[in-house]
Amino acid sequence: MGLFFSLSVLLFLLLVLCFSSNMIHSLSVNVTEGSVSISGTTSIGFIDEDFICATLDWWPPEKCDYGSCSWGNASLLNLDLNNKILFNAIKAFSPLKVRLGGTLQDKVMYQMIGDQETCPNFTKNSSLMFGFTNGCLTMSRWDQLNIFFKNSGAKVVFGLNALSGRTIGLDGTAIGSWDSSEAEALIRYTANKGYIISGWELGNELSGTGIGTSVTAQQYASDTISLENLVQKIYAGFQEKPIVLGPGGFFDANWFNEYVTESLGSLQAITQHIYNLGPGVDDHLVEKILDPSYLDGGSQPFRDLQNILKKSRSSTVAWVGEAGGAYNSGHNLVTNAFVFGFWYLDQLGMASMYDTKTYCRQTLIGGNYGLLNTTTFVPNPDYYSALLWHRLMGRHVLSTSFMGTNKIRSYAHCSKTSTGITLLLINLDGFKTTNVGVIIGNTTTIITSTQQNATQKQRTKFSKMLRNPRIDEAQRDEYHLTAKDGDLHSQIVLLNGIELLVNSSGVIPSLEPIQKNFSSPIMVAPFSIVFVHMPTIRVPACT
Repeated sequence: MGLFFSLSVLLFLLLVLCFSSNMIHSLSVNVTEGSVSISGTTSIGFIDEDFICATLDWWPPEKCDYGSCSWGNASLLNLDLNNKILFNAIKAFSPLKVRLGGTLQDKVMYQMIGDQETCPNFTKNSSLMFGFTNGCLTMSRWDQLNIFFKNSGAKVVFGLNALSGRTIGLDGTAIGSWDSSEAEALIRYTANKGYIISGWELGNELSGTGIGTSVTAQQYASDTISLENLVQKIYAGFQEKPIVLGPGGFFDANWFNEYVTESLGSLQAITQHIYNLGPGVDDHLVEKILDPSYLDGGSQPFRDLQNILKKSRSSTVAWVGEAGGAYNSGHNLVTNAFVFGFWYLDQLGMASMYDTKTYCRQTLIGGNYGLLNTTTFVPNPDYYSALLWHRLMGRHVLSTSFMGTNKIRSYAHCSKTSTGITLLLINLDGFKTTNVGVIIGNTTTIITSTQQNATQKQRTKFSKMLRNPRIDEAQRDEYHLTAKDGDLHSQIVLLNGIELLVNSSGVIPSLEPIQKNFSSPIMVAPFSIVFVHMPTIRVPACT
């Protein structure tokens, strides 16, 4: 009996030991370590102060894709400009760059004061290009829009109708030169009213093979020169003049190269559109978003356009004028949910690395890819990602590389709110937390001692955040974004574990960080996004 009891106890202890070791192993495999290396010697890119941009489109409620009608009253012609959330959402950026345009802009007429002709609404007609008749912008609506944008702090880029005066040939291409008379009347009216427009953009998706129709690069360049001459004439005597942009289309290397060359310095910003995830109806969108290799492929158009501009020695800069990821209005609960932030922020990071000055998200509101909910105006998760980027990521872009799992994406900029650095970490892994150490080359670390109320400077070639006892007293700010209940399709995002919700007055919530000791690793949870502001770091690129 005693022997049997002893054997039973021994067996029990072995089982406990085995279970414990398996548990420890199970826990350990769910935590990995990695390190991010940031070069502080010089910046590799320089973005606009108002890099974050969002679009407003022309689509009427009847615009439907795959049986879903997702635009509601989000058109420039019917958007509720009295909505408090909309106003506050724009005001929170101070300023937010807003690009007005989209597919139907090349079917928009502008009704001037005194015009006797009726001003028609867009009407669905599947036999026509883009599936709709021509539409019209009245000057009373244009007045309302401009007053709203001024009060809310938006910086406006307006997309002009580039098909005016042209005919469509039998091969589907647009023939003839641009008739600028209607655009001139609109621009002149706008300038005379004192409305501030940051830029006038010519056309939408008419480059290369085009969408619906196309215009040759040589003709487009000639039309762009005409627009630039028009802007210079109308804004003569103005201290600040709007820039001229184009073509607002999909990247085509030969077309873009010829366009830049032939524009003869009249083009201040060249704009491309990004929809590299394919159609909104694709059932594999989430798989693509979570695939590091697929995301890597998104850098190609940025790199190619940067090379074209460098070789041309032109002063023209690169913009992303419209980016919704998945075309035909996106995909509900994907492109307007938490999971889309992985693609969106990765795009912002990559675009910055290749000197893209501005990145316009399709849309601010409307479709299934809006930063705001089309019906309620409540911010979707990507709104807060955009706002954090805008507030934390400065103009100078730093070279960054990650050593460890390929599921971590990393980007760093000089900070916008200090002379330090802001780091962005994106974890595409749904199971593993990664503890991240930081190595920063050519660093001056400033340590603030709260006990001695003094500042000590330490110059080192490399500074490691992980397990460095000399910088225990320094602090960093962290902003951890996660999906509610861990659901990637959730439209509610948590900041440091707290839901971000607008209040009954439509006020955007404050975005408060948590503070961590500098010597501790950054813990990047599964399926999370982390902004890390390191104000005590000093590097030559940021001073």
